[in-house]
Amino acid sequence: MQSRTTTTVMLGVAQTLAWASSYYLPAVLAGAIGRDVGISASTVFGAFSVALLMAAAIGPWAGRRIDRLGGRPVLVASNLVFAAGLAGLSQATQASHVFMAWAVMGLAMGSGLYEAAFATVVRLHGQDARRAITGITLFAGFASTVGWPLSAWLESVVGWRGACLAWAALHLVLGLPLNALLPRASAALPAADAATPQGEGVRLSAAQQRRAAVLMALVFAITWFISTAMAAHLPRLLLASGATAAVAVGIAALVGPAQVAGRLVEFTFLRRAHPLLSARMAALAHPVAALCLGLFGVSAAAAFAVLHGLGNGIMTIAVGTLPLLVFGARGYGQRQGMLMVPARVVQAAAPFLFGMAVERWGDGALWISAMLGLCACLALAAMAADMRRARTVD
Repeated sequence: MQSRTTTTVMLGVAQTLAWASSYYLPAVLAGAIGRDVGISASTVFGAFSVALLMAAAIGPWAGRRIDRLGGRPVLVASNLVFAAGLAGLSQATQASHVFMAWAVMGLAMGSGLYEAAFATVVRLHGQDARRAITGITLFAGFASTVGWPLSAWLESVVGWRGACLAWAALHLVLGLPLNALLPRASAALPAADAATPQGEGVRLSAAQQRRAAVLMALVFAITWFISTAMAAHLPRLLLASGATAAVAVGIAALVGPAQVAGRLVEFTFLRRAHPLLSARMAALAHPVAALCLGLFGVSAAAAFAVLHGLGNGIMTIAVGTLPLLVFGARGYGQRQGMLMVPARVVQAAAPFLFGMAVERWGDGALWISAMLGLCACLALAAMAADMRRARTVD
């Protein structure tokens, strides 16, 4: 029987490849793709938004398949679809080809990124999957660190088309074998996980479960909106706050390492903490960061980037652990897919919507994201109150 550590490492490496070759690809190659095909870079990002919508549509189906069959067949299929989408993108000669290729990529993203990996380890390990979820995100936290330089180097050596083909080949020679070697899921969940609807002995009523699902979907949508908006516009925000171009880019680069640091904090200091506590700390990090920048200006820009990154890193883990805590392991994959549909939809719209706010109000747009972050904190507080009441009733 494959050890949990080995499974975590294999999924972590496969996830790093999946994220680097999809989510982080347009930032480096959009300009080159647009120039060659004869469209604007913004049109390429529009095709990427289509991929996110496709991911939202396919996510619940992929989760349901993982619940039934385990993650191995779904993740292996995602590698094949990733390879097909990247190969198709490499042959694009007009805008419609780019959109079709990214639509195919979206199918792979909805069945091959974090939600699918989390559902895979929950299907294998039930309520004991929290550390595996954290470990996977620790590996994949380096996806941009690896992906951006590698994509840039490939583009300079073999062009953007060759870069897409190279990523496609990596899915076939690295990602597919890693996922194919994952353990086969047992026919049923462990008895303890099947018998306990909620984690830690908490049983929520049907009404409380529906309320928790709505609140959780809201939290995920808000935090994904903030994360995507910052990824797209953070350098512009820092410029608007008074930073120079070089300083803005340098400070924005702190977000990635801070995300990994946040996951390390969760893996070590917060590993025994209640996931709702970790999630509330993560949701509060961005509003506090925005307050620092608003009060102290550009001198607090580095603190803003680090706080935002820390919160974003911890929240990525909470996306996997909160549904496990509140609803249990049974049906986790399909539920996770449903919970992430609103997040994927707002993620697709975030760069455009927040970009309009930045154009109109400059760094004042941060007050919008800060208020949204506080709304997420309030939603998590309401969830915590419901769980306390359920525990008291029991």
